[in-house]
Amino acid sequence: MTYALPPLAARRLVPAAVAASLLLLLGACNRAPETPVTPTTSVGNQIDDTVITTRIKTALLEDPSIKSLSIDVETRKGEVILSGHADQQSQIDLAGRIATAVVGVSSVDNHLALKGPSASVGQTTDDVIVTSRVKTALLNEPLVKSFDISVTTLKGDVRLTGFVNNQAQIDRSIAVARAVEGVHSIHDELTIKK
Repeated sequence: MTYALPPLAARRLVPAAVAASLLLLLGACNRAPETPVTPTTSVGNQIDDTVITTRIKTALLEDPSIKSLSIDVETRKGEVILSGHADQQSQIDLAGRIATAVVGVSSVDNHLALKGPSASVGQTTDDVIVTSRVKTALLNEPLVKSFDISVTTLKGDVRLTGFVNNQAQIDRSIAVARAVEGVHSIHDELTIKK
């Protein structure tokens, strides 16, 4: 078998392409290193947090003295926030112990509050309406990441719990909630994400 040499132009093109590639490579080496962007939460962390939240809710539902309560559970990187209302202090304490015992939980911030005297059906309905209005107002606020905020209302007193990115989002969430008709007071229990 015989091999023919490539034409003169092709023989000059190969070294030129190699030289250009080397120049690009050397140019890239001389650049300052870019600061790596570290995501605050990975997909794996979000899945883990969802699993933890589900385990806590399941454990709370399995306990007969707690299953009838409305308890919101927020989880971020193993940190858990419980919010809502309970009839007795013993239920609040038990809910905290149940959440702490779940695998993967690093800490529990128990923001459950006592209901106090029974509310009338009208008051309960008003609280549901106020909660709905506050959630809607937060969803419509572009400066607030409202999917990470839980809202509970008892006799017009609104409790905001969950995780936000910074103090500005906390301040804006409070201002938005305070402007909603039917809100008497705001209890800020929002936590800045770490």
